[in-house]
Amino acid sequence: MMEEDFYATIKFKSGEEIFALVGYSEEEDRTFLLLESPIVIERIKNRGGVQGFRVEPWLKTSKEDLFVINIDDVLTLTESHDLETIAMHETFSQQYDKFNTEKKLNRKMGYISTIKEAKKSLEELYNNS
Repeated sequence: MMEEDFYATIKFKSGEEIFALVGYSEEEDRTFLLLESPIVIERIKNRGGVQGFRVEPWLKTSKEDLFVINIDDVLTLTESHDLETIAMHETFSQQYDKFNTEKKLNRKMGYISTIKEAKKSLEELYNNS
């Protein structure tokens, strides 16, 4: 069973707090959250006292934008209708998608090798020059 997606702030039992577009799925006796482009929002102040926000991806080493989380790992979840936070999420998601549209490596881009092979090749070039 699947309901309509909604924006929410999620606090995990680990203490992490994220904001994401959330859907959920109930399968047998378990409930899973489907998190689309989860972000971490941190309130910051500069030296002049001006407040702002820093927005970062929840998982910095992943290129994925959809995550499946077991509801048992969640301490609390609250639906958000805050237009400012939703706008930050949408803007960040669009910019992050554009930034992470890396092309896969292929032979047309240049020579693909291991580090050992590249090192050996460069040493040979250097020694022969």
